[in-house]
Amino acid sequence: MSVAEDYALYVEKLNLALQQIAPGKIDILIALLRDAWRNQQRVFLCGNGGSAGNALHIANDFIYGISHNRGIDVEVLCANQSVVTCLANDIGYDAIFSQQLRVKAHKDDVLIAFSGSGNSPNIVNALKTAEEMGLKTFAVVAFSGGKCKALAQNCIHIKMDDMQIAEDLQVIVGHICMQHLCKHPE
Repeated sequence: MSVAEDYALYVEKLNLALQQIAPGKIDILIALLRDAWRNQQRVFLCGNGGSAGNALHIANDFIYGISHNRGIDVEVLCANQSVVTCLANDIGYDAIFSQQLRVKAHKDDVLIAFSGSGNSPNIVNALKTAEEMGLKTFAVVAFSGGKCKALAQNCIHIKMDDMQIAEDLQVIVGHICMQHLCKHPE
């Protein structure tokens, strides 16, 4: 297969994935973010691998890109390597996000989980802990949606078995939210 053919196939798959994003789900996510912004609640993001990198990128956009005066209070649970490696070593990798939520989160804060498969144990446990604590939860997943699809209160599920497309969609969803909130803060 040539580079041009690979490019065309990737663009075709990306377009198919984009068509699966229900605008109503984006509306729900934007409402959660706007409420957190207005009420000075925290938004927590988590993901592994490329999804962790996407969480960092999106946090930057929400902290600074939405409003240069006062962005959303966002924390990326995979950002502090000392905390992540300590928790992974001492209590297990499956608890790296849930333990941080237990310490930092409060009722009505928001957790946004990014996962390609929707089955990463640390993401699943974060959603369970968030639910127990009364947080609002949202997941962006692909493949079958995994356990996260059922655990999150709201979910964007892209039925596509392609990790790179899944990760592209995470950033696209974040950028759609950021641009909308920037244009319509109230």
